[in-house]
Amino acid sequence: MHPDVEAILATLEAGFPDVTQYAAADLRQIIVSRRAPLTRIPDMQIARDVVIDGPGGDLTLRVYAPHGPAASLRPVIVFAHGGGFVFCDLDSHDEFCRSMAQAVDAVVVAVDYRLAPEHPAPAAMEDVYAAVCWAVENVSSYGGDPTRVAVAGDSAGGNLSAAVALAARERGGPSIVAQILLYPVIGDDFETESYQRYGVGYYNTTKAMRWYWEQYAPHHRDNALVVPSRAATLAGLPPALVATAELDPPCSEGEAYAERLAADGVPVIAHRFEGLFHGFLTFPQLSLTGPAREDLWQLINRILEPGIRDAETVGSADTTT
Repeated sequence: MHPDVEAILATLEAGFPDVTQYAAADLRQIIVSRRAPLTRIPDMQIARDVVIDGPGGDLTLRVYAPHGPAASLRPVIVFAHGGGFVFCDLDSHDEFCRSMAQAVDAVVVAVDYRLAPEHPAPAAMEDVYAAVCWAVENVSSYGGDPTRVAVAGDSAGGNLSAAVALAARERGGPSIVAQILLYPVIGDDFETESYQRYGVGYYNTTKAMRWYWEQYAPHHRDNALVVPSRAATLAGLPPALVATAELDPPCSEGEAYAERLAADGVPVIAHRFEGLFHGFLTFPQLSLTGPAREDLWQLINRILEPGIRDAETVGSADTTT
């Protein structure tokens, strides 16, 4: 293990609360109190909160657009943050969304979706779905291309993004050009290889993952819009980027989902970040995060390219099928 990864994991293990011991509202307060101050960097031409009519009432979106002239309308990424379906918010992922908007030269629309357990599944998914619908109708006002709207998310947000892609297929729209799933929580099988190897001692634990699922979906887990791995078929879904972290309990399920997508004829870029842990993309202080992000930005640009057809797998060694 890289020394910097080992050091930050030790800090996280010592300081991150046992989520199973707190009420959700108390847990959110604890996590916010331990979070680094909001930096609002890099600077954006647009970083604006917009309130729309959502399925459960007012739904806040944060729209980012980078500085600089665009040769044409920019691609759009509707982003759902992680946090076990229970915590995190627009501010927790503000720096990541800004960095992604700048690096990919995209309009990013972050979604402040309803949290569990107060709002169990599929409330969060429906909020992200509503945000995608809003983006298709309104994002041109922010310099975004309504014909190039992707959905993205990390961890629990990866689950919501995959579920939104499934919902859009089943409901006949909106049109989504790509799904970008970052160490996604795709299933609730805690017996996979990565759960067995990394379920204790790597910040995100099997115990915590079981608890998150109980908060978000104590019922209805037979529904693919709640547990995307239960979809009967993945055929007809938009091209996917599935990025996993090696030292992460959900790693195996993310990679299995990528394999299923490819088997069902969906163009896929699958990439494992070796030696990294769940959530690392939102730790810019980690020395390995910057280079990993650079790789991720390139992969996002590839999946957003018009006309992507061939499924491919990108791992520790690049191989294309």
